[in-house]
Amino acid sequence: MALQEKETAGQQLIIEADRLAEQVTRMQYLKQPDLYQRFGAKGRERTKQDSLYSLSYLAESVLMKSPALFINYISWLKLLLSGYRVTEEDLIVNLVAIKKVLLEHFEHHDKPRVVDYLDMGIDHVKTAELQQSYIVVNSTLGAEAGEYLEYLLQADRKQAYTLIITLLDQGISIKDIYIHIFQKSQYEIGRLWQISRINVAQEHYCTAATQSIISRLYPYWLQASGSGRPRRLVSACVGTEQHEIGIRMLTDFFEMDGWDTYYLGANVPDHSLIQSIADYKADMVAISVTMTFHVHLVHELIEKIRASEKTAYIKIIVGGLPFNIDQGLWKLVGADGYAPDANKAIQLADTLVPVAELG
Repeated sequence: MALQEKETAGQQLIIEADRLAEQVTRMQYLKQPDLYQRFGAKGRERTKQDSLYSLSYLAESVLMKSPALFINYISWLKLLLSGYRVTEEDLIVNLVAIKKVLLEHFEHHDKPRVVDYLDMGIDHVKTAELQQSYIVVNSTLGAEAGEYLEYLLQADRKQAYTLIITLLDQGISIKDIYIHIFQKSQYEIGRLWQISRINVAQEHYCTAATQSIISRLYPYWLQASGSGRPRRLVSACVGTEQHEIGIRMLTDFFEMDGWDTYYLGANVPDHSLIQSIADYKADMVAISVTMTFHVHLVHELIEKIRASEKTAYIKIIVGGLPFNIDQGLWKLVGADGYAPDANKAIQLADTLVPVAELG
């Protein structure tokens, strides 16, 4: 059986992405020889890497039958590349080169779907993007979120922590601090990196500082479990996903709500996660993903969980950026539900695993 008959178009595109990215890069540099002068020797390597990313996001979008995933990626990419002096015209040349390479060098009976999704992305390049801050001063704790972020950007972790403690002393709830300060500032940090207002080192520092502050807050809310067996949650990021602060905050919310939690974080092998679910006798699993091209890994992981006799009937919820982009995506990966934030996750969990069922 030929490769294109064994694999879906998305799967095949993932397999062939590196080869196709090389052809795209060659074609773009023939079309724009001035790129050598504009970006130097490393420019070609970066062009191939960007083409590989675009092919990977396109493949994931096709795999999940969700054009919204690729269109959102194009919006993100436009803003990111503008910080590196890459114009919309450059991006269109690259995407048109991808289309030409796919038409000439990619064989699959479902190729028209791949090209259709790519065309949607090309059309979207010219769409104006609204660039609004995630921190709004007149919103709940908006001014405090802005102050907190400014301390982080000044590398003043001590003052950032002092601000949080002051808010707690004033009676602000720990959940409000998580949602309106930690979450909003993390979103804003990502946006500032995307538009080249901060560099990778600053982004990593700010995230690490918030993780450290979260750890120091545990004595403010950790408490002994009540009577009876509490519900149990196992939580983790999928595959090699490194963006773990979101799932960590969600896990804390479950702990605050009386659940026993088993937080595994990032980079957990699937077999280890499944073993932990069985050993811990979990009632629910929470899986997080930030990078769109990891969504198919969520689907594969859920299939493995369902295939194991010990974990087949466990309730599974998912969350993260791709599921926020396409709010029907959770059904395609086989989950029992999706929540856009920690508060909604608690509400969903109460529906899927009612306390009364535990006896």
